[in-house]
Amino acid sequence: MLKHPLFATVLAASAFVVPAVRAAVEFDVETGGAWVGKADVTIPSEGGTPFSMVDDLGGDEVQAYYRLRANWLINDRHEVSALFAPLSFDFSGEFSDPVHFVGRDFAAGRPTTGKYTFNSYRLTYRYNFWRSENLTFGLGLTAKVRDAEIELSQGGLTRSDSNVGVVPLINFKLDWRFAPRWHLLFEGDALAASQGRAEDVMLAISHQATDNLAVRVGYRILEGGADNGDIDTFALFHYAMVGLTWRF
Repeated sequence: MLKHPLFATVLAASAFVVPAVRAAVEFDVETGGAWVGKADVTIPSEGGTPFSMVDDLGGDEVQAYYRLRANWLINDRHEVSALFAPLSFDFSGEFSDPVHFVGRDFAAGRPTTGKYTFNSYRLTYRYNFWRSENLTFGLGLTAKVRDAEIELSQGGLTRSDSNVGVVPLINFKLDWRFAPRWHLLFEGDALAASQGRAEDVMLAISHQATDNLAVRVGYRILEGGADNGDIDTFALFHYAMVGLTWRF
């Protein structure tokens, strides 16, 4: 029993000063269908032949994909997450004109295959600036490890260009609870610079099925490219997605 009036007063005041802690861990799985909107390539940027994996070789079929994310909800304001997002598409067809790619010539009219790989590993910190009963808005920073490779094969000839690098991105999230247990989510990573740009943005409706499980459906767009003097590439991917988030 609290008998000291000063101690009781300080304890009561601290309930309004100290933020509520809701430390928790979430695991998120996302899957669905992905397709290529654009995959334009010129390697090297000077001397290479511009071509389109989609238009010149063909490969706009929908294919399955998946993403895995772990979230650490430190408290109401601070969040840290790690994402694994593999993505790879195959193409096949024939070039209508010769293509010079990574120092070799690929002939026109011969069966050719291509591969466009754009794997992503990300670590994100986000601070929720605005929190209310129905609305949360946060901004943060993402360190993205880009593991990309573009490959062409024709007969016994195979040439590829790969790149692994760290890209800083701005992270954002808007979570609007428009009805009990229903949320509209607008979330992504994005940044543009003179050497290129990258955007990965999701718009989804989420339903809090239980206190621990949320289900969402929506659309995601991923695009990016670089023109750094060595390569000139740009790709656009579309996703029809469904996701599950389990909180412990």
